[in-house]
Amino acid sequence: MSDTTTEPGAKRVDPRVLRTRALLRSAALELAAERELTGITIADVAERATVNRATVYQHYSDRDALLLDATEDELTGLVALLARCPLVDGPRRTPSAFVDVFRHIESHVVLYRRMLGPCGSARFLNRLQQLVAEQVAHQLTERSAGPGDGSDVALRAHCAAGAFIGVLRHWLTSPDPVPPETMATGAWHALSSAD
Repeated sequence: MSDTTTEPGAKRVDPRVLRTRALLRSAALELAAERELTGITIADVAERATVNRATVYQHYSDRDALLLDATEDELTGLVALLARCPLVDGPRRTPSAFVDVFRHIESHVVLYRRMLGPCGSARFLNRLQQLVAEQVAHQLTERSAGPGDGSDVALRAHCAAGAFIGVLRHWLTSPDPVPPETMATGAWHALSSAD
């Protein structure tokens, strides 16, 4: 999440604030790679970032707000990959861009398992739902040409986003590991048949 602005008249953020937030985000991500979210406290983040707890609260209202900010770049990267996929009326064969999405998730599998698992972050889940739904809505809007097509765009977008996240959570929590290529193919067929 960018904290600097280039708009005329906008307030410039002190570079020390940016450095502190970067330290806090990095500490939160390191801790999330090491343990379940329920085992991470503000005190843990402060200690890892070598600041005091009050400093953390100056920047974030709670641990979940910090975790969401820390994962924003990851979510943006995932959605950029999804933007390359034909999510609306896609081909029958699994697009390579969709396989890339699952490969990307696998490369950050610990983070996604922590954030989307049973003890995960509701804010992360909601943000992912919002970003995926926006991408689907964008593709639906680009595709539709006739009147009346836009009334159900939001509903269809959120249905598709929820289905994608459901498939993703199933994959991440499955006791039997499935390669990303295999999962992408199965997910593509499952999501395509749901239309």
